[in-house]
Amino acid sequence: MRIFDNLNKAEAKTFRLHLFYSLMEGIANGALILNEFIFIKSLKGSNVQLAFLFQFSMVVFLFAMLANEVMRRYTNRKLLLRITSIVTRLPLLGFAFFPNVTGEGIEPIYHYLFLGVFLLFYTSKIAVIPSINQYLKGNYRHENFGRLFGYATTVNKICIMTSTFVVGLLLDFNPNSYKWFYPLVGVLGIISVFQLTKMDFVQKAELVTTPIWHTLSSSFKRIFAILKENKPFRHLEYGFMLYGFAWMSTHAVITIFYKEALDLNYSSVAFYNNAFNLVAIAFLPLFGKLIGNRDPRRFGIITFGALLLFIFFTGATEYYPYFTEILGIKVYYVLLIAIFFNGIFMGSMPILWGIGSSYFCKSNEAADYQSVHMFLTGVRAMFAPIIGIQLYEMYGFSMTYLIGIALLVIAIALMIYSEKFFPKK
Repeated sequence: MRIFDNLNKAEAKTFRLHLFYSLMEGIANGALILNEFIFIKSLKGSNVQLAFLFQFSMVVFLFAMLANEVMRRYTNRKLLLRITSIVTRLPLLGFAFFPNVTGEGIEPIYHYLFLGVFLLFYTSKIAVIPSINQYLKGNYRHENFGRLFGYATTVNKICIMTSTFVVGLLLDFNPNSYKWFYPLVGVLGIISVFQLTKMDFVQKAELVTTPIWHTLSSSFKRIFAILKENKPFRHLEYGFMLYGFAWMSTHAVITIFYKEALDLNYSSVAFYNNAFNLVAIAFLPLFGKLIGNRDPRRFGIITFGALLLFIFFTGATEYYPYFTEILGIKVYYVLLIAIFFNGIFMGSMPILWGIGSSYFCKSNEAADYQSVHMFLTGVRAMFAPIIGIQLYEMYGFSMTYLIGIALLVIAIALMIYSEKFFPKK
């Protein structure tokens, strides 16, 4: 294949494993796309619980520094990641024993069990994501990094789209089908991590004798030192804080919007998710090449701007609620415009979020920088989803969207200022 042209032996092996990992994760993550919609539509969870469900997927990054400290001193990274995948993903098999949903949803105790299982599931991110970054940074040459990452992300998006489509049909046919595909997600998640750990890992563990609770203070000192000394990276993280608050505060609200304002069924939500994934897939190879030749802050302008337009046109659908129904799917005309920009956002954000920090550091610093990045993601996740729900319940959809748009305008202005006056070294 031409994709493998000019790759050395280590890159070719890593890329094959990266593709398989992306495929497995794509199938699993596609089945989870409708997770929040399942929670409020079929299981009848509350708005606040919905915010917590989304929050869990991000707030776990608060412990990124702890996970990084463990991995810095642990001699067998492969075993650590495999044990982590089993502990955090095997509990999804428990959904097979959940009761069937009724018109009233399910008993409240199962809402808490649902939230607990997914809190545990999401904790694997703090070990897996930095490891992916480090594995790839150590095996891909700089000039191939963005391109190969973009190809693997494209495969991931195709699998997500296919999985989401199938899951949407299953849920409309039988709302209880989540009891069977969630366990499958757990199994595929374990397989994907086992494949990831077959990559060559070149960095040796550090011999540290100091107790981990003492070295954590050093980790936080490292956070502040990195942010203090590396101004371009600090500005990028400021932009991410603003963008992240805008996205997290509107994400759960948009899920409620789909149910309450637009009255969408599972197939309709799956349709819109697949539509923006198609756009994302179309742009991913281009974005992979762009980030290899552009400052990540300039790339961030595209990403933040696309999210801004997605939020704007989603909100506009409330005022222009015209649609055509095709095979049970409500196709809102203005929402299609929003979905196009969401596709651009979803095509660019995984690349920017996944490897943007790596452009401001050396190869052996990649895990530290990504851990800083993830920790700050956890910080904003502590507040943004709940604040978004509170804004919605106090002021409605439009005001919540407008606040998110304002934050994104500030983030874009900061990226323009930073790149102009603080060029990347």
